[in-house]
Amino acid sequence: MTDTIISSATKEVAIGFGRPFVMIGERINPTGRKLLAEEMKNGDFSRVVSDAIAQVEAGAQMLDVNAGIPLADEPALLVRAIQEVQAVTDVPIAIDSSIVEALEAAIEIYEGKPLINSVTGEEEVLERVLPFVAKHGAAVVAISNDETGISEDPNVRFEVAKKIVNRAADFGIPAADVVVDPLVMPIGAMGTAGRQVFELVGRLRDELKVNTTCGASNVSFGLPNRHNITGTFLAMSIGAGMTSAIMNPLHGEVKTAIMAADVLNGQDENCAAWIAANRDPGEAGEGARGGRRGGRRRAAAAGS
Repeated sequence: MTDTIISSATKEVAIGFGRPFVMIGERINPTGRKLLAEEMKNGDFSRVVSDAIAQVEAGAQMLDVNAGIPLADEPALLVRAIQEVQAVTDVPIAIDSSIVEALEAAIEIYEGKPLINSVTGEEEVLERVLPFVAKHGAAVVAISNDETGISEDPNVRFEVAKKIVNRAADFGIPAADVVVDPLVMPIGAMGTAGRQVFELVGRLRDELKVNTTCGASNVSFGLPNRHNITGTFLAMSIGAGMTSAIMNPLHGEVKTAIMAADVLNGQDENCAAWIAANRDPGEAGEGARGGRRGGRRRAAAAGS
């Protein structure tokens, strides 16, 4: 099956079917974060650095970096943000901007193979973004909307994704380097939003054989206890075939749901990651003292 390989200067991450789900940290984004936006605009990237470190320590295998601030020099800010992040962590980066000039500036200084976030199905955008994605051998997020906007019909969104995959191939970009975002709607506003994504992800996996991602927190927008909604949504999406998401790894409920889904979907070999994250620190010593006989007693008790 398809593997999408993303890299920094020293580390590779594989997004793929049958592999552990890839968490792409979303925090380095000034949208909705007024303090971060003001700091970045004024040349203070200390919060960018601390957010990068915190997300990687929490388990993010990749980081999304966005510098979209109104009336600011986005290409310069994005370049600086990526340089700051690459100076303190070795995880690969998703370069995130709707401004083509910013993407072009950032990819020139990036060390490794980035994930470009993003391209849509609009012909003008395809013609501007795909050539430099191909030129730099990058991977790209394909967002399932076009000139007509975001359709509420999942079949239309699938056709837009198919169009982008085919147009990418015209530029020599293989399907393995296209990661489709099927677009997640707020479930509070559209009751079928979850089912639509599950259906789309399955079709994208089976028919186009492409990996998928999403802005996970969109699904729970406006709802109370939203992190549990987001985590459950991601667990169900993993069951449907989703292979990565742009999300906040600092939310324990979301991260736990992802790790549990990896276990139940057979993507955490021998449950090793789950055990490492959840084992009681005292268990190792107790097991060593009790030996095999203690293990048999516990197993028998569990089965009775």
